Order: sequence, then structure tokens, then C-alpha cells
Amino acid sequence: MKLFKSLLDSVKPHFENGGKLEKLLPAYDAFETFLFVPNHTTKKGSHIRDSIDLKRTMSMVIVALLPCLLFGMWNVGSQYHIGLNSLLDKNEQVTYSFLDNFIFGFWKFLPLIIVSYVVGLTVEFAFAVYRGHQVNEGYLVTGLLIPLTMPIDVPLWMLAISVVFAVVIGKEVFGGTGMNILNPALTARAFLFFAYPSWMSGDKVWVHGAGVGVDGYSGATILGNLASSTPHTGLSWSPIEMIIGTIPGSVGETSLIAILIGAAFLMITGIGSTRIILSTFLGGFFMASMFNWLAPLFLETKLFSLMDTPALLHLTIGSFAFGAVFMATDPVTAAQTNRGKIVYGLLIGVFAIVIRVFNPAYPEGMMLAVLLMNVFAPLIDHYVLEANIKRRLKRIKT
Repeated sequence: MKLFKSLLDSVKPHFENGGKLEKLLPAYDAFETFLFVPNHTTKKGSHIRDSIDLKRTMSMVIVALLPCLLFGMWNVGSQYHIGLNSLLDKNEQVTYSFLDNFIFGFWKFLPLIIVSYVVGLTVEFAFAVYRGHQVNEGYLVTGLLIPLTMPIDVPLWMLAISVVFAVVIGKEVFGGTGMNILNPALTARAFLFFAYPSWMSGDKVWVHGAGVGVDGYSGATILGNLASSTPHTGLSWSPIEMIIGTIPGSVGETSLIAILIGAAFLMITGIGSTRIILSTFLGGFFMASMFNWLAPLFLETKLFSLMDTPALLHLTIGSFAFGAVFMATDPVTAAQTNRGKIVYGLLIGVFAIVIRVFNPAYPEGMMLAVLLMNVFAPLIDHYVLEANIKRRLKRIKT
């Protein structure tokens, strides 16, 4: 590593002021600081929090995402092979090993990661070179979150367009990392949902080959079944399967255990806000419990199945847990004050369940709930600060 560092130092003058490659300094700086701790400190900026640099913070989030990534790859292969066996007679079915499932899922998911990072970082580097500033490190996490929230069979060109939209419209138009008001990963997913809804909903998109290679096999999700008036007691998945994550869904969002491992890591290291994570789950549990109480009044309606679904089950299925841990806690788009974080998290949990119940056409409400509260996060902080100022003025007068 010392030799590699010396090599980087030897070519650095070409990228500094007056060098032949001066315009490419942002690209060189991004590469150098990704490999080695920066030899300078930040002296200004509204998002300075502590001594750790942003690349190291983002690296910690990537570590927290690894359980979801690895399990998701295995589950992609597992769901596909389950689909294959479901079309065969019992005596013709094949037993697939853990490695068979993982390798299959790895090769299916790898193109999504490559497209996400290549397209996203190309746009980031282009803006950095054009504006003459450092490359924004935030895409290190965004580039992994985007494919983790996508169906495994989403066309790569659609993924590329959504990445460009998320980086340009969701972040760079506001000034880059630290200035955006919407979570870029969710912006990409929202763009795909509204631009190409047939690829982001239904029972043919969540399992590789469903309706194509595995013709005749339905990869319906739990939320899809509940939204179609299937009672929670009639679901074909057991609670253990829902918690482990051996169910159809987005690549990184099915396993509650993997998500909670990542949550524990983020909270222990202080990278993720404990207030936001816990308050989001609390808000979702409260709202789901209220709907459980009101469910008998809607017995004859299509809403009954989702309203009657137990509160704890609501927190387990769909992208609720993943959104609470990895999306709601985005340090840029979330509330910044301590009390504001609690209010912000509570409202995300409440709105996620409300949207899920009252919008059976798209029962997964976490995406819209987080994006909505991203917009209102500054307003929440404003009123929290105003309340603090009023309390202090009262103490002074007293």
C-alpha cells in the first residue's frame, strides 16, 4: 500500500493547480480519498457533525447493508428454483443447495449493481469536473440501495434511466450531496414506479422468470395478496418465513433478520439515528393497531384484509423495516433536531400504514411516506427550534 500511495503522490502534481490534468482533480481526489484517509479537514459547511469523514460514514452504511445484500442474492436463486419445482411433479423436482441458490442470485443481481454504480458515478464525476468540486461520496450508498429496492428482472436500461433521474433531478440540481431534499434511492424507485408501473407492481416482477422463463408460476408478494382481499390467516407463508425473508419481494427488503442486523450495526456505531428508527416502528405499530381496532367496521370492503392484518405483521412485510432503517435515516434528508427526529419517524410510520391500507392498488406505502416526510423535515425542525426558543425566552422572563 505504501508503494501505491507513493505512486499516487508522484502523479498528484499533474492534477493540482497549473498541472496538465487540473480539470480532472475532482476525479483524482475521489479515487485517492476512497483508498486513503484524507490529509485535510473540513473547515466549513452546514453538515459538519464530527471528526469522521463522509466516505468512512458511507462505508459503514455499506457494511450494514451486506446482510441484506448477501441474503437477497441467495433468495433470488431460492425463489427462482422454487418456481421451477412448482411446475414439476414431485418425483421430478430437483434439490438445490445453498451455493446453487447464491451463485444463481449473484449472477442475476450483479448486472444491476454494475449499471447502478457505472451510470451513477459517471454522472457524479461529470458534474464534479464541470463544477470543479470534489466528487460527492453519497452515491457510494445510493448506488447499492437503488438495486436492492428493485425487482430482480427490471430492464437494465430502465434502471440506468432511473439512476440518471435520481442523481440529476433528485440531487445535483439542488447542489449535490448535503443539499438535496429527497432521498435519491427512493427518487429512483418513485420514478420507475410512475414511469413504468408494470415493472414495479403485480405478481410477475418479484421472482426471476415469473411469467417468462418460469411460465405459469406466480411470484405474488404478501402485500399483493392482502391487497387482493386475501385474509392474513390465509397466506401461504408462515410467520417464520416472513421474518427470515424466504418470500418474494425486492432483492434487499425481504429479510427482517438481515435488516435488523444492519440496524443494530448502525445504531451501535452511531451512524444511523436510533430515534428515527425506533419512532418509525412505533408510529407504524400505533397506526396498524388503530386499523385493527377499526377493522370490524370495514368487514364488507376490500380494505378489510389490510386493516385486519396484525400490527406486528405490518412491520415485518413489505419494505417497512428496510425503509425505516436505511431510507428514513438518511442524514441529509431527515430531520436534524432530536425532537424533530422523533416526530419525523413517527409520521413516516403512520403515513406508511395509512397509504398501505387506503391504496390497495399500491399497498407498499413506505416509499411515498419517506419522500413526503423528506419534504416536511425542514418544517418539523423549524417548529422544534421555535418551540425551544419560546421556552428559553419564558425562562429568561421568569
